[in-house]
Amino acid sequence: MANPAPGRVEVGGARLEVRRIEGAAPRAPTLVFLHEALGSVSVWRDFPQALCRRTGAAGLVYSRQGYGQSDPFDGPPARPLDFHSREAWAVLPGLLRALAIERPYLVGHSDGATIALLAAARLPLLGCTAMAPHVFVEDLTLEGIRAAARQRDTLMPALGRHHRDPAAVFAAWQETWLLPKFRSWSIEAELRDIAAPTLLIQGEDDQYGSLEQLDRIERAIAAGHPDTPVSRHAMPGIAHVPWKEAPQATLEAIAGHLAGCLARDPG
Repeated sequence: MANPAPGRVEVGGARLEVRRIEGAAPRAPTLVFLHEALGSVSVWRDFPQALCRRTGAAGLVYSRQGYGQSDPFDGPPARPLDFHSREAWAVLPGLLRALAIERPYLVGHSDGATIALLAAARLPLLGCTAMAPHVFVEDLTLEGIRAAARQRDTLMPALGRHHRDPAAVFAAWQETWLLPKFRSWSIEAELRDIAAPTLLIQGEDDQYGSLEQLDRIERAIAAGHPDTPVSRHAMPGIAHVPWKEAPQATLEAIAGHLAGCLARDPG
């Protein structure tokens, strides 16, 4: 399975770095990978290709504006409080239209998982995996970000291997989440509209979020769509990055969920 060099797709006036992975069959579903707050196309390493190979699906990996080799951020470092929903409801649909992708399966991690859940509340999807999602702000999350901020200088060389402007990427993460007005941010109300089958994956030792994130997601979806299938996979001994810390277990969990989505899909 070829892994072509990243290209560019313009969405909303910004050129986004994209990498496409061919599926094993002409009508294979497309997995769309949504990265974390410090992530990009290259940060995912070979996980997207491994998952596509395991499932036979096609893949789309992209860097949000300001990340990887995409166009830089507009405006100040701190992002708008609704940046997750803007990405889920404006940028992602525009990207899917530009590439003629219909009813994808979303694979999101951290901020990308939040975006995937918001997208699942409005877009027609085959299904969704949310790894280490954030749906409200915990003290644990803020403590983890402050701890990372104290190590900022040691993180810059690694970030520089993946981003055009690593300092801007780090500042966007730190300054947005630590805004006093961001403390009350929550997307729990929006989760009531999720009708797509959803897999939740969380490391039990996640330094940025607790299992209460999954509890609240399950309650919200059940309140709005009690028939929506929601699966939960808590991983002992795993921290914030299940796909990197336990790649095979994570791959198999997502592959199994995707197979279930295809089996119940009337299309």
